[in-house]
Amino acid sequence: MSREQSLADGVATRAAVGAPSARRTSRMLGNLYWYGVVTLAAVFFMGPFLWAVSSSLKVPAELYVFPPTLFPASLQFGNYVRLWGELPFGTFTRNSLIVAFVVTVGQTLSAAGVAYGFARFRFPGRDFLFVVLLSTLMLPQQVTIIPLFLIYKNLGWLDTFLPLTVPHLLGGSAFFIFLIRQFFLTLPRDLDDAAEIDGAGTVMIFWRILLPLSKPVLATSAIFAFLFSWNEFLEPLIYLNDPKLFTLPLGLRYLSVSPELGTEPREHLLMAASVLFSLPPIVIFFSMQRYFIQGVVMSGIKG
Repeated sequence: MSREQSLADGVATRAAVGAPSARRTSRMLGNLYWYGVVTLAAVFFMGPFLWAVSSSLKVPAELYVFPPTLFPASLQFGNYVRLWGELPFGTFTRNSLIVAFVVTVGQTLSAAGVAYGFARFRFPGRDFLFVVLLSTLMLPQQVTIIPLFLIYKNLGWLDTFLPLTVPHLLGGSAFFIFLIRQFFLTLPRDLDDAAEIDGAGTVMIFWRILLPLSKPVLATSAIFAFLFSWNEFLEPLIYLNDPKLFTLPLGLRYLSVSPELGTEPREHLLMAASVLFSLPPIVIFFSMQRYFIQGVVMSGIKG
């Protein structure tokens, strides 16, 4: 073998070895770039929340300083203490937790029952009824709020939690029914047939077979139901008059005009209340994120 050929073979070998290394370096740089972009986007979108946290730890005078300061001169944790001690924030939180818990559990289970009927049973008009159900998604809430108010008034439900909870126990909403039905359709009917051979009835198949296999979509529905109930402002505003029954969204509005504070600045307290108001959804979302993503993805596999 000539010297020139040996040199050529050596260069080719080094090039072949260096190519994967170059690709790894390029891929690593690309990943670093996108991680940087995502990090900047996260900081940008977290900006309002971080500003609320900072403002909740300031004295009122610091909120009006120009140019504004990001960090408080001294941390005023007393703002949070005042919410629970002097103001009825604890009552608002308790009311919201009660309503959100009942709505989340009741709406998820009732929607799963209706979705089970649409996914597993064949009956005349099933598809038509399902289309009618989905069409209710196009009906704005404001259209039905007056008839519902008159119904609840005649039932004597005003100034109670019943208008905020009972309707969600009677089948859930079309959105949750659709979401859970789509997931049920991804589960093979062979599971039902095998359970029937073993003597299981309809309720047993639903409760012992389908529901345990549907944890992702049930978690997704529970997250959405909790968030919708936790953030709901219009219905409590219409049906509740007693401040002792106010939920947090309505309670925040009450604090902004509360006579208990007189003419005292209250923006720092409202910021503290807003931070506390946002913590439960954040904790629930991140603790159930895996189920949430899996449920959304798998619910769209089969139509």
